[in-house]
Amino acid sequence: QIDRRPFVGTNMTMTKRRPIMAGRSTIAFSLLLSSSLSSLSSSSSSFASPAAAFTSKLPASRSFASARSPRSITAPCSATLKMSQPSSSSSSEAAAIDGTEEEEKEEKKEKKVYLPSLPLPPPLFSTVPGTWAHDTMSRRVESEILERTYEEMRDEFHSPGFESALEGMERLRSELRDASNVKIRHLRELTYDDEKEKESRAREREEWRAILEPFVSKGDTWLSAPWMVAEFYLYRRLMEEIGYFDPSNPTTHLWDPFLKAKRAGLATSVASAENVMARVEGLPPTREGTGLAAAFALWGNKMDLSIWPADAANADRDVFSEILERAGENLLHDDANELEDHCEGLRERGGGNVDVIVDNAGFELVTDLALADHLVSAGVAGVVTFQLKSHPTFVSDAMEKDLRETVEHYASLDAEKYPYAQRAGVRWQRYLDDGKWVCREDNFWVQGSAMWDMPEPLRSDMTSRCDLAFVKGDANYRRLLGDRDWDYTAPFQDVVGAYFPCPVCALRTLKAEVGCGMDADQVERASGLDDQWMVNGRFGVVHFGTGFADA
Repeated sequence: QIDRRPFVGTNMTMTKRRPIMAGRSTIAFSLLLSSSLSSLSSSSSSFASPAAAFTSKLPASRSFASARSPRSITAPCSATLKMSQPSSSSSSEAAAIDGTEEEEKEEKKEKKVYLPSLPLPPPLFSTVPGTWAHDTMSRRVESEILERTYEEMRDEFHSPGFESALEGMERLRSELRDASNVKIRHLRELTYDDEKEKESRAREREEWRAILEPFVSKGDTWLSAPWMVAEFYLYRRLMEEIGYFDPSNPTTHLWDPFLKAKRAGLATSVASAENVMARVEGLPPTREGTGLAAAFALWGNKMDLSIWPADAANADRDVFSEILERAGENLLHDDANELEDHCEGLRERGGGNVDVIVDNAGFELVTDLALADHLVSAGVAGVVTFQLKSHPTFVSDAMEKDLRETVEHYASLDAEKYPYAQRAGVRWQRYLDDGKWVCREDNFWVQGSAMWDMPEPLRSDMTSRCDLAFVKGDANYRRLLGDRDWDYTAPFQDVVGAYFPCPVCALRTLKAEVGCGMDADQVERASGLDDQWMVNGRFGVVHFGTGFADA
């Protein structure tokens, strides 16, 4: 049984859980990182998060099911669902999901299905007051995220040609103000003259129809639908409401409402990036160098524009150095040894194909490019493929245009003021020109389904081509776990490594109440240090899994 009730009181009390063997110790990581920071500037100022105002407590400890071997299933699917008795406020949602699971099994007949090797726990919902999911869907997305987007783009929204976009934005916000009562619906169908675009959009709309149908047919609201489905759907609905995919209005067609936020994040990234690039340029082509490059990419995920908007006052301040100074004590699990072993194997065979499933634009994307830069220069990767979003989503998530703009921006920097960052930009452009870096966008990366539902041909491509995938950020991590209520100590290999199409390394700072693969002692320590440890991005994990590939 899982107790899903929020804690009350001022101090979090966690039941002691069975420890899971960690990778390299946090102490070793701290020593490695601190030795690399001797040339980085530091500051005593703190980097505050709006999540500090979030005062709910997390659900109680969950029982942990024993591991089973990795499996693929040819239908009928025989996955065993580990369903708990939910709180009264979410009993109908859990029952609906139970029925949905059975429907999905029927739909997947004659298809090979890849799943975690542990029974699936229930998904997270937004119906429980006091949880981050409820606060996000009942308040944050409307009064913070969409309000900030409107304010940043006020001039555009009140310009000729944007009348329908403004109306659509207000229509969506009105629904979210009454999120507990307004039912979600399917996406509208648009008319296209271009046959290629018509086919592409029809396919994407049908993909979303398949995701939403179980919940639309039952009359689920913005809150009663699973959190992951509803939150991804929110950003797709925003694209619909502003006319992003509507070619009949050239003013709003393919207009990015988060463009100013992304560019502000890019402009304020340079001061921190200059010191990071100085270190990356000098990293040795060794396992230690790979581990440090991955650490930079991990903690870059903390700087998420949907939680910490770019601040012009920090444009010349090296905020990232302050984050790195505390990185060792904030790492809750570290599979760096396993990651480095795998990368050494790729280096010894002359370099492999490495994918980076990208999260945010801005400074985090810069640290992802720095990781990819080191992987190529150190001989770990012959080609790095960036898996990117196919439309604007989650405010700062990166598309191909954002990556290319970042490279161009860095290559054009003042070489006297930012020599390391400018040289990095020139190298990155050369990698793109030479085909050592490849950009790919896919609709799957912006949809609210679990990653074990990865469709063809994407899964087959990653299975046959990819030697290692870095999965960046919190939203991608939630999808790795199906946004389900896993025990925090459930091994990452059994949850993700058992089904993912290739070897996988997840680099994530925690910004949602979901997780796995963390040592019980570290979980207890983090909860004792910070009531908001699961949602404010202070703590991070490095997870490695072998992946499950067809023989």
